Amino acid sequence: MATLRFQALKETLNRKPVEIEEKERRSELFGRNVFSESVMRQFLTKEAYQSVLEANATGKKIDRTIADHISTGMKEWAISKGATHYTHWFQPLTGSTAEKHDAFFETIGDGLAIEKFGGGQLVQQEPDASSFPHGGIRNTFEARGYTAWDPTSPAFIYGTTLCIPSVFVSYTGDALDYKTPLLRALQSVDQSATDVAKYFDKNVSKVQATLGWEQEYFLIDSALAASRPDLQLAGRTLLGHSPAKGQQLDDHYFGSIPSRVLAYMRDLEKECMLLGVPVKTRHNEVAPNQFELAPIFEEANLAVDHNSLLMDVMHKVAERHNFTVLFHEKPFAGINGSGKHNNWSLSTDTGVNLLGPGSTPMKNLQFLTFFINTIKAVNDNEELLRATIASASNDFRLGANEAPPAIISTFIGSQLTQVLDELEKVTDGKLSPQEKTELKLNVVGKIPEILLDNTDRNRTSSFAFTGNKFEFRAVGSTANCAEPMTALNAIVAKQLIDFKKRVDTLIKDKKMKKDDAIFNVLREYIKDSKNIRFEGDGYSDEWEKEAAKRGLSNNRNTPEALKALVSKKTMDMYKELEIMNKVEIEARHEIQLEEYIMKVQIESRILGDIARNHVIPTAIRYQNILIKNVRGLKEIFGNDFKEHSKEQLEIIKEISERIEKINSGITEMIEARKKANKLETAEEKAFAYCNDVKPFFETIRYHCDKLELVIDDEIWTLTKYRELLFTR
Repeated sequence: MATLRFQALKETLNRKPVEIEEKERRSELFGRNVFSESVMRQFLTKEAYQSVLEANATGKKIDRTIADHISTGMKEWAISKGATHYTHWFQPLTGSTAEKHDAFFETIGDGLAIEKFGGGQLVQQEPDASSFPHGGIRNTFEARGYTAWDPTSPAFIYGTTLCIPSVFVSYTGDALDYKTPLLRALQSVDQSATDVAKYFDKNVSKVQATLGWEQEYFLIDSALAASRPDLQLAGRTLLGHSPAKGQQLDDHYFGSIPSRVLAYMRDLEKECMLLGVPVKTRHNEVAPNQFELAPIFEEANLAVDHNSLLMDVMHKVAERHNFTVLFHEKPFAGINGSGKHNNWSLSTDTGVNLLGPGSTPMKNLQFLTFFINTIKAVNDNEELLRATIASASNDFRLGANEAPPAIISTFIGSQLTQVLDELEKVTDGKLSPQEKTELKLNVVGKIPEILLDNTDRNRTSSFAFTGNKFEFRAVGSTANCAEPMTALNAIVAKQLIDFKKRVDTLIKDKKMKKDDAIFNVLREYIKDSKNIRFEGDGYSDEWEKEAAKRGLSNNRNTPEALKALVSKKTMDMYKELEIMNKVEIEARHEIQLEEYIMKVQIESRILGDIARNHVIPTAIRYQNILIKNVRGLKEIFGNDFKEHSKEQLEIIKEISERIEKINSGITEMIEARKKANKLETAEEKAFAYCNDVKPFFETIRYHCDKLELVIDDEIWTLTKYRELLFTR
């Protein structure tokens, strides 16, 4: 087995960067394989083109007759680009994308065939839904599910397949995917934010949520990754001693990108350009072999689709460069894990970023309205936001001195804190002309100047304001952005609805002027949402104690965090906004608990297998070598052999003790797993796996890692951290 490790190392050392030829500018490549508006103008009739635009702008349903025209144009374009198949591309609750390819092909008799793709095939498909997670929405024998075209996200060609972004629902119409609730949430925040924006500009008719994600990841040579069963099956290392040098010197962060990695990045960026994914930024991250990619922000639904597509493309491009991509939030112990920061904002169809300060007091009042309402929404729904980022893998990262803690808090900076403190002093009631002038000129009017230097970024805050957007930093690198974006847009939509009702009531019942009413409601919200605001070190023990005093949740693990998903408060909100019904929410809760159970269970089995089939046999083999050495010393030195073999005997004893600890730990872990499996509900099982099975991981790992330091390197079968992280 040691041969596999050293063979992989030899193969890796002989790697050379794949030559990437770039003859065209990025701008010339951008969107070439996307059925964009410019392409639609060429391949669609005027009526069909307008129908797609109206569907995008207003959600108007596309007539089936028009769909036939659209499908014909889409097919002709796709075939002209070399496509032979089409698929409804969707995002089931597995966490990855799904596709079933059908050919543009149909027989017509007499041994003849034609290329065919009709409106019915464009608008709706019926993939077998039997093996996708459903959380009890249907019985096992009820396999029918439907995918339906989402015209707001453009079709694209990947390889030789036309991919049509789609929603995925059950026979009863319940959502079985991430996209459907997100689209509903985006529609809700559009309506509620537009209503509030009209206080400041009557010309606003649409508000769009925008998202700019930052994807962190590790690149490991494929041969080395293949030599580690844990990386192959779990996406992370379940054991392995930290190397002498890790990230202590911070020399990898923003350092020169290794040539092989740079070749991979260039190839990946080319693929992204063709698919219309607007990637812009690349750099080394903090940990060795860790990197980051970020795009220009886009409309949230499209951004989510692009991130899901990107993760698939990254794997495929990595194969060409003999790399394995690791998206796991914590693939290596002792160094930073990976996140997927979600930068969120709201923009109007008049070109205004509602979370960006303006040049006048009125525009800044608009900014403060959306800024304060967002903070209030987070304050009132912090447990739900925590639930949306909960996973077995993200539990290893949150609060690990590299990522925000499990406590949700909002950082806004000292300058904006001062502004909110001033606004809080607003008189409760109608403002005098002098008070209003002073407030607007001395507080609201100064915001642009203040924000020019307000660029600090609090890495310990899970939800930080960063100048003209909020950055949800706690999202995990494996996550589908749709889930946290659904919740965030939903809670902001609900908050804006409540805000407008409150303002309109003050205007109508108390005869307040609009500005007076807005100021008074914002003043209340500033007071009500103080608990969520924190400007200090989120990693500190002091903050944990302070957060508890403030009544903020600290749900450290996934089973605990997921309770908020099925709370009455969450269900009432989702029902009111028509984002998800009770059945859909409970199904997601069940699916996420089952996923947690299976991931911990799989890792438990992998760890037991590696420890008993790799570590223990290797330890015994080395122990036998030492025993043979001691016997030889006894032959030479006779009764004085102990004096000359003291260290060997100590190592022999240590190996025996650690083998016993590892083996007994695995046995106890298996027994804990058996007990957990007998529990009736998914929630009971999840808590049992979290509290009774998972703790054995650290104990078993500790003794395995200690043996790695003792055993001869030449017979250790598992590729070590220093090789995985520092071999280019």
